[in-house]
Order: sequence, then structure tokens, then C-alpha cells
Amino acid sequence: MNLKDKYIEFFVSKGHKHIPSAPVVPENDPSVLFNTAGMQPLIPYLMGEPHPYGTRLVDYQKCIRTNDLDEIGDKTHHTFFEMLGNWSLGDYFKKESITWSFEFLTDVLKIPVERLAVTVYAGDDKVPYDKEAHDLWLNLGISEEHIASTKEDNFWAAGETGPCGTDTEIFYFRSEDDIPKVFDPEDDRWVEIWNNVFMEFNRTKDGKIENLAKKNIDTGMGYERVVAVLEGKTDNYTSSLWEDVIKLIEDISGKSYTGNEESMRIIADHMRTAVFIAADDAGIKPSNKDQGYILRRLIRRAIRHAKKLEIDVNSDWEERIVNLLIEKYKKYYEEIDRNKDAVIEALKTETVKFNKTIEKGLKEFEKKSDKDIDAETAFHLYDTFGFPIELTIELANEKGLKVDIAGFNKRFKEHQELSRTASAGKFKGGLAGDSEIETKYHTATHLLNAALKITVNKDCHQMGSNINTERMRFDFNCDHKLTDEEIKNTEDLVNKWISESLPVHKEEMTKDEALKSGAECRFIEKYPDIVTVYFIGNVSKELCGGPHVSNTNEIGHFKITKEEACSAGVRRIKAIIE
Repeated sequence: MNLKDKYIEFFVSKGHKHIPSAPVVPENDPSVLFNTAGMQPLIPYLMGEPHPYGTRLVDYQKCIRTNDLDEIGDKTHHTFFEMLGNWSLGDYFKKESITWSFEFLTDVLKIPVERLAVTVYAGDDKVPYDKEAHDLWLNLGISEEHIASTKEDNFWAAGETGPCGTDTEIFYFRSEDDIPKVFDPEDDRWVEIWNNVFMEFNRTKDGKIENLAKKNIDTGMGYERVVAVLEGKTDNYTSSLWEDVIKLIEDISGKSYTGNEESMRIIADHMRTAVFIAADDAGIKPSNKDQGYILRRLIRRAIRHAKKLEIDVNSDWEERIVNLLIEKYKKYYEEIDRNKDAVIEALKTETVKFNKTIEKGLKEFEKKSDKDIDAETAFHLYDTFGFPIELTIELANEKGLKVDIAGFNKRFKEHQELSRTASAGKFKGGLAGDSEIETKYHTATHLLNAALKITVNKDCHQMGSNINTERMRFDFNCDHKLTDEEIKNTEDLVNKWISESLPVHKEEMTKDEALKSGAECRFIEKYPDIVTVYFIGNVSKELCGGPHVSNTNEIGHFKITKEEACSAGVRRIKAIIE
């Protein structure tokens, strides 16, 4: 029995109901492209809605994160991963949560207690030191020296206001070295394997911390990480979860994993993620926007690295990998078997398109190769034709030409920032074009978001947006059709701010600093540790990846063209800039 099955069986024995994994494409959350954490589909129930399965839940959740897509290829990063989690919705609390975690790790997984260490909340002037969690761990057998405390890493919050609470993180000593007597959370040999959040407080708008009427438990354990840790692997791709996939790529390519690690990891990771996106019942196909854009990037990057390994990409290589992945996962996620034909069609169709694109790219390169390759040309070849910079450099070297690598890298970082915006909680829409008009529209969405809080309801929040060169679309939570007066007041307020020539600037800060600044930061947990906050005068502060104008007077006249229902409790505004 593998870790996933043991986890479910254990918590079912403790009265939990095994709930099915939510789809990778959220069904009722237009603000994000993919489910990025085990708790994300359960947010409404953690906020108080009754769950049809009751108050004790356990699952393994399909998750996709693409904010660090360019780090795939190292030993530990994955775009698709599975999160094991158990929850209490107003039922049990710290004692049971900690005791069962310890029991599962030491009795079921047989981890020696001396290889475990924990952190608990250190306390501040509003929430005291978590002595209860400390004492529970101590009584279970964790030594005093293996219990550390922090403030930053042991407090969870849903946002600037709302549910929050302390947490305890569990660490495993992954090293052949002698186990240190004193646990240091900064020592990389200690790897975090589990986090238990004690959601017991509510933070009010004036910053007060109050007790919640119902206390919740929210836990998360990364499946891939824990398997690698328990098997003593420092390279996740050499664990039992990946060995058959890597072996197949070795067979297809006729090459060894050793010396070709990066390309084989990228192919293995991206093919697995592509299978789960293409197999989702949302019917995602490769395209140039939203989830389809991510799917296209994954497939094309896998193809590039297959070519690098000298795999014949016109063969059935991708089908062989897909078949293996489906066999591995269909026991847990039946939709990947049911939608197998759609997966293979997506991969084969994209391979044909990409090969044609590469040919076009070569022709484009020939047109530009009468002189050194500037940054814009190099990036155009990358972004439009899928040319990795290495290929452009190689072709240029053959002709004795230079490539503006520094300029390309700068342009590439700007592109990454836009990609992170998509995966961090906003629809990509037309932003990839990064044109002047799209930049104006994007800044206007921030003004519209701020205006609706004044003219309609202070609790209005953006639920999604889509921008192209002709218009903007903005979705927000609202329980009624806007009146003509509300629409006019909103439009007038946005134009007032535009006419006031408000300066626009950005600051990088930690998530905690962003929260303290009062910035609009819905779904804060989806963002990286360092975030970018855009300030528009004193009317708007919002987490975002850009791009933006430098002054509101650059935007032009804002006009709302339509207001309509989008879904239950969500309204949609369409607007243009004249």
C-alpha cells in the first residue's frame, strides 16, 4: 500500500470522510487558472458553509502551480503535484490534529521519533505563544530541543481580515549525518513534510483578533516530497514515483538519465501536467490564453527537450508516455482514462503545429540574419516560434553573428512576470501582448476595483478579468444588478481619478508586509513569498504583476458599455477606453 492509500485509510479510521479530488480547473473560482493547493476547493467550507460530507474530511488533491515554471528541471520542482490533507470543520482541534499526525508518522510510516522536529507559534502582543501545541508535542515524545518557535512561519491568515490562526510545521531529518541534538529550522537537512493550521481566530478591519465561533483544522502534506524524503532521495525524480517514467524516456531516447537530467525531468514533469490539464472535464485545449496557454507552453517545452535528446518527435513517443502515466494514475483519477483520446489528440495536434512553427521560425531567422540579432528579434523568435535562446545563439554562431543575450534576458524576465500574474490569480487574457492599450486597460481594472468598493459595496472584490486591445472585462462579487446610478457613479469616479493625474508606482515586499499595507490581496496563499504591490495615488493598493502606466492621465476616458450577470453572486462589467 502506498503513502496515498495509507493516509486515506488512517484518517478514515479516525472518522473522516474521503472526499474526491476537485478538478485541476476550478469549477466556481474564476479568479485562478488552476487549483494550487489542497485547501483551495474547501475555502467556502472553511469560511462557514456546511460541507455535504460532514465535519471531518480527508483527500488527495490534484494541484498545478506554474509560477516557477522555469525552475522545472531541477531536483525538486514540479508543475503538477498531489497534496494530502485532512480537515476539521468546527469539530476536533489541536489535540486530535497533533496526536493523529504523530501517530501516522511514527506508527504507520514507522519514522523514528528522533528524526522528527516541529515548529510552533512564538507569540506576539495579540496572539500568545502556542504553549498548548508545544506541550502536546512534548508529551507525545518530541524532545524539548526539537521544538522551535517562529512568528513569520507559524501564523496563517486568509487575508487582511477574516479567519486566521497559528500553525505547527513538522520536519524530517533527511541526511546521513548525526541527528543534531538541537533543531534549527534554517538547517536545510531538516525538510518540512506537514503543516497543521489551527484556524481559531478572526481578524477584524481594525486589526483586532477575536475568537471564531467554530474552529477549523486545515492540514497539508506534499505527496511527492514526502515519498522522496522517506526513500532517502535528494532528487525527487529518482524516487519510486518517477522511476518508471524516467526509464521509459531513457528507452525512447536511447540515452541515460545521468548527464541528461534536466531534459528528462522537464519531459517527465510537463507530460504529466499536460495529461491532467487536457484530461480535465473542462475540455482545455492548447491555445494562446488562460489555461490553454499554459498547456501549450508545457507541451512545446517538452517537445523542445525531446528534440534535444534526439527523440523523433514524429513518432509515437508522446503516446507511449501518456499511456504509462494514465496506467499509473487512473486508479485515483478516473477522468484521465475516460478522456484519454482528448489527451493524445491535444499532444499530437500541438506537436504538428509546433513543428510547422519551428519551420516558420527558421525562415524568420533567415530574414533577420543579415546582421547581429537584437533583443526584440531574439525574444520574438522565442515567444512566437518557440525558439529557445540557445538555438538562436547556435544559429547565429554558424553565421558569425552576435546575439544581444542581456537584452533578451531582460525581455524574458518581463515575460516571466506576466506569466506569474496568470498563475498567481488573474486571468492572462490579452496581457501577453503587453501593448500600450492593454497596459492602459490593465491599470483601469485597478481603478474600477477601487471605485466599486466606494460606489457599490466596500466588500466588492475582483473575481476575474480579461483584456484585449479593444475592451476590458471585469468580474466582481455582487448580489444585485447595478442600478443606472451605480454604473454612472462608478464610471465618473474612475474618470475623476484619471483626470487627477495620479502617479502609479510599484514596490516589492513580503506577503506579510503586503497584508499590513492594506493592499488588495485576494487568495494571498497563491502568491510567491516576495510580491509586487502597485500603488495608484492614495486610491488603490493591489498585488499584481503589471504592466501599468506611470500616471493615470495616460489612460484616456473610461466608459462602461455593459453590466451583466456572470454567475451566481458574480457580476460582469465591460468597458472601453476612448
